[in-house]
This record gives sequence, C-alpha cells and structure tokens, in this order.
Amino acid sequence: MAFRVRLLDSPESFDVEQGEPLLAAALRCAVKLPHACTLGGCGTCRVKVVEGRVRYDEMPMALSPEEAAQGYALACQARAESDLVIDVPRVELAEPSRQTAMITDLAPLCDDVTHLSIVLPDIAALAYRPGQHMNLLLPDGTQRSFSMASPPAGNAVDFHIRRIPGGRFTQSMLAEMQPGDMVEVEIPLGTFRYHEEDYREILMVATGTGISPLKCILESLMGDPDCPPARLYWGGRTPRDLYLHEEIPAWGERLFEFRYEPVLSRADASWSGHRGHVQDAVLRDIPDLSEHSIYLCGSPAMIHDAKAAFLARGASVDRLYADGFNFQR
Repeated sequence: MAFRVRLLDSPESFDVEQGEPLLAAALRCAVKLPHACTLGGCGTCRVKVVEGRVRYDEMPMALSPEEAAQGYALACQARAESDLVIDVPRVELAEPSRQTAMITDLAPLCDDVTHLSIVLPDIAALAYRPGQHMNLLLPDGTQRSFSMASPPAGNAVDFHIRRIPGGRFTQSMLAEMQPGDMVEVEIPLGTFRYHEEDYREILMVATGTGISPLKCILESLMGDPDCPPARLYWGGRTPRDLYLHEEIPAWGERLFEFRYEPVLSRADASWSGHRGHVQDAVLRDIPDLSEHSIYLCGSPAMIHDAKAAFLARGASVDRLYADGFNFQR
C-alpha cells in the first residue's frame, strides 16, 4: 500500500510505500527535503505533519516527545500511516556545488582537534549562512561532514575536525594531508543557521567541536548593531577540551552583552567554573527559558537531554534550533 505525501503551500507531492521512510521516498521521487545524517541524530530533516499520521520503528534521538506531540517529525525515520500533508521549512539558501579546494593550513587546536583551512580557487566568494556545513568527498565515494567555523570571507573557510580513535579518515587520512593538497568538497549544505528574524536573547549550548558553527554565527554578528544579547555555554570533560577557552572572552568586545560560561564534566579541584553536564549548568543559571532563542550543537545525547529539559523550562519548540553531530570514522 502506498500513501500520498503533499507539501504544504507547494505543488510538489510524492508517494511513499508502507514502511518506507519519508525522506527515502522523497529522494526516490526527486523531491528535495532538507537532510544530513539520515540516522535521526541531527534533526536537519525535521518537518511538521499538518495532516495524517506517522510512526517510527524506534523514536529518533533528535526528536523529543514534546516536538512529536506538537506535530513535528523527522523525515529520515518517519513512516506514513496515512496520506500526509507536511510543512517543510523553506529557507533561501545558496545551492550547494561540488568544488575543488586547496588545503592552506592544518594545525592542532588540542590533542584531538585539528584546525583545517581551505580555499576554493575556482570561485571568488563562497556564499553560505553561518551554521551550515560542507561534505568532504573521499576517493572511495564516501563523505565526511564538517561545519564551517568561520563566517563568509571570500573563498576561504575554516573547520574544526575531531580525530576519532581508529577513524579511517580523521586519524589516518587526515594525518597524511598537507598544505597544498587538493580535495573535493560539496558546499554549502544544511539548514542549521542563525535566525535573524528571531530577535530574542540568544542562548547557545555546545559540546566539543559543536563550538565551530556557533563560533561562525557569533563572529558573523560581531559589530552588528542589531545583535541581541548572547550567552554561550561550552561543555567538555577536562580543560584541554575547551581549546578556544582563552580566545572566547575577547569576543565580548565586539558583541552586545556577551557572556561565556565554560563547563567541565571531569574537572579537578583547580577548576572554578561550572561542573557537570552543560545543559544542567544552563538550568542552574536560567530558571525561565521562554524568552530565549536557543541553539544546540554537539553530541546527539546532549541535544536530546537539553531539548527535554529546556522545553520543561518554558522554551519554545519553534525557537529551539539544533545541529547534532554523528561522528564518522
């Protein structure tokens, strides 16, 4: 049995077979839906079910029960149980393209994070929204996704790449790369971005290299007279995980009412800052989240727990933006 899926305010529609994920059916029918990891961990493919019913084989990590109760679904994991009308976010984003890039810098940021810089020789300026990512295309046809860590500036882009133990790319191939090497990339990608239309106090919460797209967003707001107050919570296990710790306080010189709150889950006696999980530090500091625009970036587990806790503190589902990282070897 097949069901018909229609996109709200659009002439597009497609058929989905019983048990088939919505995203897989849409791609099979050449209907574009936003997506990234396809595993239910990042939330990029979130849509709203306006009419009809969906189910899941297993509830995806990037969708909270509160979001599901309000009609949201993850297209990569949702299966139709009836004909559907879905509302897909429509955002004016630059079309991604395949480009040849040259590596200009490879340097350690800490024990397990590498700073990668590239330029795109074939274009003068790369247009993207702060928060988006690229795919690095490997010779075997696989790809690795990395968020831009620097705002648009000509044809140069920076990234923060965490090395995964035993990782075929991050520990083996990356170690052999050198400045001057050429790589193939697809750029820009993703719908995670700064929402300038949502003029509320900004709350940003990151773990690990989840700081990179938030850094990109905050640097894009530096010197902007319309920049709202912003507070950044960044969590790691030990001080060495907070590889921008000395740099971040200076961002406040060019941002409006900026506060930085570092959090360590395995701090020793010398640490004077927040301890525990990063989302718990937010809850200790801010009793009411109803007036915040919230950006979450990092591990799917942190995002899952933070969503549930923040929604219970009054956060709005429609003002909670998330980008979960599924680390790939």
